[in-house]
Amino acid sequence: MFFVHRFLLSCLLCLALCGMAASNAVAVPMSVLRVDVSGPISPAQDEMLTAAVAQCERIGCSMLLIVLDTPGGLGESMRNMVKAMLNAPVPVAVWVGPSGARAASAGVFLVAASTVAGMAPQTTMGAASPVGLGGGDIEKTMAAKVRADFLSLVRGVAGARDRNATWYAEAVDKASSVTAAEALELGAVEYVSGSATTFLQSVGVRGVDFKDQTIRFSPNDIVVHEYDPGVRYRLLSWLLHPQIAYMLLLAGMLGLFVELTHPGVILPGVLGTLGLLLGLYALSVLPTNAAGLLLILFGLVLFGLEIKIVSFGLLALGGAAALFVGSLILFRDEFGYVYIPLSTVIPVVLFFCSVAGGLVFLVIRSQRRERAAGLQAMIGLVGTVRKWKGNRGTISVRGEIWAAMDLQSDFPLSRDDEVEIVDVRGLTLEIRALPPKPLKL
Repeated sequence: MFFVHRFLLSCLLCLALCGMAASNAVAVPMSVLRVDVSGPISPAQDEMLTAAVAQCERIGCSMLLIVLDTPGGLGESMRNMVKAMLNAPVPVAVWVGPSGARAASAGVFLVAASTVAGMAPQTTMGAASPVGLGGGDIEKTMAAKVRADFLSLVRGVAGARDRNATWYAEAVDKASSVTAAEALELGAVEYVSGSATTFLQSVGVRGVDFKDQTIRFSPNDIVVHEYDPGVRYRLLSWLLHPQIAYMLLLAGMLGLFVELTHPGVILPGVLGTLGLLLGLYALSVLPTNAAGLLLILFGLVLFGLEIKIVSFGLLALGGAAALFVGSLILFRDEFGYVYIPLSTVIPVVLFFCSVAGGLVFLVIRSQRRERAAGLQAMIGLVGTVRKWKGNRGTISVRGEIWAAMDLQSDFPLSRDDEVEIVDVRGLTLEIRALPPKPLKL
C-alpha cells in the first residue's frame, strides 16, 4: 500500500511539473512582419526599422523578422536601430541572407541585439573594427576611445541575448570575421537556415525566449506579412548615399556658377539651386566634415575670382586643389564606411574643373572684346514701328520704346515695318526703312 501511495504521489508531481512547463511554453499562431534591411546602414534604415516596429505592434504581429545584408554604415544610426530592437514589444529575429549576404561592421551589432539570430549558408559576419576616413586607421587616442565604446556596447547586447560575447568583442577589437557554420559553432547565432521560411520554422520548433516565456509555434501557424517602406524610404535611401550627396552638392554649385557667369540662362540656376539644397540636406544628416565642405566652397570662390583677377590660371589651379582635398575629407564616421573613393573623386573633380574653367575662359574672352559704348552701341540694331506720322514716330527695339525719325526713306512707314538704326541724336534714333520681305507662294 505504501508503494501505491508513492506511485500516485509521483504521478501527481509529474503532472504538476508538466503543467508548470506548459504554463511557460505558450503555443500561439505566429504572425510575422518581415522587413528587408539591405545596403549601408544610414538614417533611412534607422527610420524604416522604427516605423516597422510601430507597424508590427499596430497590426498585432507576434514577431518582427529582419532580413539583413549590409556592409556596415553609420555608428549613430546603428545605435538607434539597436535601441529599437532591444525595446521592441515583440521578439526581433534577424536572418542574414540570402546566400552571399553579409553582416559586416555595423551589421554585427544588429545581429548581437536580436532576440534570435540565424544565417544562410555561404554568408559571413564580422569585421566590426572602427576605422578612419577612407578606411584608414584612426588616430591612436581617438581609436582607443571609439573601440572601447563599441566593445562595451557589443558585449552588453550579446551578453543580454546569451550569445558568445567574447567573439563579438573580437569582431570589434580584432576585426574577426566568420562564416555561418563557424558562427553557429561559436554560439554567435542560433541557426543556419537556407531560407527565411526555414529559419522561422526552426525557431518555432525550438521556441524563442521572450519576457519570461518560451514562445513556440508550428510551421503551419506562420503567417508572414511584407513591410513596404514606401517611396519616402526609397528616396531618402538614395539621397543619403554619400556619393549621391557629393555629386548633388557639386552639380548644384556648378549650376549656380553657370548662372552667375551667364545671367539669364535660368535653367542651370534653377537646377543648381535644387541640387544644392538636396545635397546640403543630405550633408546635414550624414557625418560631414566642416573643413571638407569649406574647402569645396573655397575652390568655387577661387574659380570665380579667376574672372576678376589676372592670375594666369593660378587661382583656378588653387580652386582645383581645394576641391580635390575637400572631396577626400568631406565625410567622417566611426566605421569609416562613409567616404568618397578616389575612383569617384578624380572624374568628378576633373569634370567640374573642365566646365568651370571653360566658363571662366569664355567670360574673360568676352570681357576683352572691344564694344561700342553708350547709345552708339544701338547703331545697326533692327526695330519695328509702333506709331508713325510723317517722318517721325516711335519704334520698339530690344524691348524698349524709342522716339525715332526717318530722314532717308521716300515712302511712308506703317506699324510693324522693320527699320534699322543708323544714328543716335540725343534720345532720338535716326532710322532707315528696310525693304519689305518678299512673300512666299
